Amino acid sequence: MTDPVPAEPTLAEVLARLEATIRSRAGADPAQSYTARLLADPALAAKKLGEEAVETVIAAVGQDRSALAAESADLLYHWLVLLAARGVTTGEVAAVLAGREGVSGHAEKASRSVTP
Repeated sequence: MTDPVPAEPTLAEVLARLEATIRSRAGADPAQSYTARLLADPALAAKKLGEEAVETVIAAVGQDRSALAAESADLLYHWLVLLAARGVTTGEVAAVLAGREGVSGHAEKASRSVTP
């Protein structure tokens, strides 16, 4: 009899735990916690998210699977930090995505109001 292979965690499970960890850092000392530093400075959090997005694209273009996975993890972490820094929950993001289900990308984009 062989031991059962543990199931891989789902992305949703890991993101939920990570989101909780990030939110728990909100009151931490920014000098002691990188996450607290980003939470205290949303502009810095946004900059870091942009940097990680570029690094993710570079990894994808380079066709390096392990680098793409690692950069994607960094991207998701920084995305969650930015949401928390601005008081947006993943539930709010999920609601927007759910509202777009069944709508073509072209139709959804056309329905957005244009701001000058």
